[in-house]
Amino acid sequence: MSPEKKRALLKDWPLLLSYGSLLAVLTVASGSFTDLTSATQVGLLFAWLFVVILLAAFSVVHHAECLAIKLGEPYGTLILTLSVIGLEVLMIVTVMITKNENPAMARDTMFGVLMIVLNALLGLSIVAGSMRHKIQEFNFNSSESFLGGIIALVGLGLVLPAFIPAAGAWLFEIYLIVGCLLFYALFLWVQTKQHSGFFEYRNPDGTADDHDHPDSPFGIGYHVVLLILTLIPLVVLAKQLSVVLDVGLETLGAPEALVGLVVAILILAPEGLAAVAAARHNNLQRALNICLGSGLATIGLTIPTVLVIGMLIGQDITLGLEPIEVVLITITLLVLMVSTTKGKANVFKGIVHLMLFASYCVFIFV
Repeated sequence: MSPEKKRALLKDWPLLLSYGSLLAVLTVASGSFTDLTSATQVGLLFAWLFVVILLAAFSVVHHAECLAIKLGEPYGTLILTLSVIGLEVLMIVTVMITKNENPAMARDTMFGVLMIVLNALLGLSIVAGSMRHKIQEFNFNSSESFLGGIIALVGLGLVLPAFIPAAGAWLFEIYLIVGCLLFYALFLWVQTKQHSGFFEYRNPDGTADDHDHPDSPFGIGYHVVLLILTLIPLVVLAKQLSVVLDVGLETLGAPEALVGLVVAILILAPEGLAAVAAARHNNLQRALNICLGSGLATIGLTIPTVLVIGMLIGQDITLGLEPIEVVLITITLLVLMVSTTKGKANVFKGIVHLMLFASYCVFIFV
């Protein structure tokens, strides 16, 4: 085996950690989750599961990045986005199936993802890139396409449900399942076939930006298998994390919306680093594709999934946002329209988005 392959194999050590943690959760540590009476015990279990899931998420993104290089753009960023959103759906559904007390958990997580990717990650990417390169340019056709889809799906999937009468809720949910899936499928067709050039930025010399990620010595099949194997233990670990979070929130008297923020941070931390790294390498187009693509996918794919699971297990799903959340997402979308209109970004635009994310964090506790 070549030295390059040996070094690549060593990078997959989080896989051993996640399966070791899974084995511990199912055997020697199983009793720790049934008698959570000590605050210290809750804190240690939370720290353990948080770190393991976070490292596994980084591993998922690593293999998605390797596939991205081998398949090229726009498929590369699309694979990364779908992998992360798949991780989000997996964690939400796992908690839904094993816990019935929080029908708004899926909504809170989706809203948390939107506020993180559209404000925190996008803001950090713009600031990081602008501090190094002053003004950064991108293809505004991509931001227009993403933003149009995000506005439509946020309005239909997260705002309008609050005004639907209970008698017609089932019909509207069926419409959302079909409509969101069809809409996102059509968007993928536009992104990968009809107008794939919208999602690339060409430099003045006509060249495209690099991927900013080293190629892998292994083939596509290896990374597909490792990506799937890394996702498997997260099902049980996410379930146990939800148990610890419930006890922790009850002990601290914290709001249930904090669960959505914690899950969203776990899911998006690795992708956020990829977006910030791309911006620092003067590839703001890739950062935009990651952030806005995640925003669109988290609504277009998560809503149909949780509604179907809710119907199958007989669990009510609350999608309509609270008034404060509606105001925050509306301001976010308005600022996003201003930030991406001319295809140029500067540090002040990033600071505005970071301020909106800080406001979201404050309002969780209001």
